[in-house]
Order: sequence, then structure tokens, then C-alpha cells
Amino acid sequence: MAISTANSGSSAVKADINVTPMIDVMLVLLIIFMIVTPLIAAGFKATLPKGKNLDPRPEGDNEVVLGIDEYGRYFLNGRPLPNGTLEDQLRSIYASRTEDKILYFKADNKLKYSKIQEAVETARRSGVRVMAAITEPKNTGLFQAGKKKEKK
Repeated sequence: MAISTANSGSSAVKADINVTPMIDVMLVLLIIFMIVTPLIAAGFKATLPKGKNLDPRPEGDNEVVLGIDEYGRYFLNGRPLPNGTLEDQLRSIYASRTEDKILYFKADNKLKYSKIQEAVETARRSGVRVMAAITEPKNTGLFQAGKKKEKK
């Protein structure tokens, strides 16, 4: 609020609102929104990590392996499951286990991540406590699946 004295000799106080700080705040907010809005609209892309299997170890007999192919079909220990029975099958397997509630997970790399997330949530509801991802060994040229390549 500013006080101005007029030449007329009257003692009345003139009240004016100083809008300069309000304009400064509005410009700062405008700049912040101009920077943040394109970042929000761009979205978030997740790149899943690639695994290196340096010590190949086949899955054991007592381990449960859930596989998902590129079409989203479920396989439990290599056997196909009918649609909608994954939760019941996992619940029956893990209900009798007391300490070993580990689920090994194999998924096709072309599969959408939402399908993997759906399977993980279903496994959690079924009693799985630990989930581990299984990767295939990379063929580097010198070693293929743990065997030395022969030179000809």
C-alpha cells in the first residue's frame, strides 16, 4: 500500500495496491509450468535390464517356474494352464509350503509389461513371497550355453 500526498492540500490518504510482487509470482509460476508440463506429457519409458547367466544352473525338481509366452499364455513348470486358473493353481501349491515360497519367472521379451505385472500381482495374492527372474544365457561367440565353441 502506498501513500501519496496530493498538491491540493487535503489530508486524505490514497490507497493503491502494489501489483508488482503478484506479477513476479505469476511469471515464476508460468515459467515453472512451461517447463514441467512437457515432461509430464512425455511419459515414462522403462527399459528392463538384460541378464548375464555366467553360471548356468537348471531349475530343480521342487522349484515352481511360471512361464509366459509372447501371446500372454501361462505355463506352470512347462505345462500350459487354462485361462483364469493361475491363481487357484499357485494357491494350491503354496498353501502346503511353510518356508520355501519362491516363484521363478520366465517371460518372453516381446511381452507387454502390463501382462507381467498382472502375473506378479496374481502370484502375490496366491501366497508367493519371493519372485526371481530366469534369464537365458547369451551366446557370446566363444561360449554357447556353457559349452566351448570349437574352432575349425
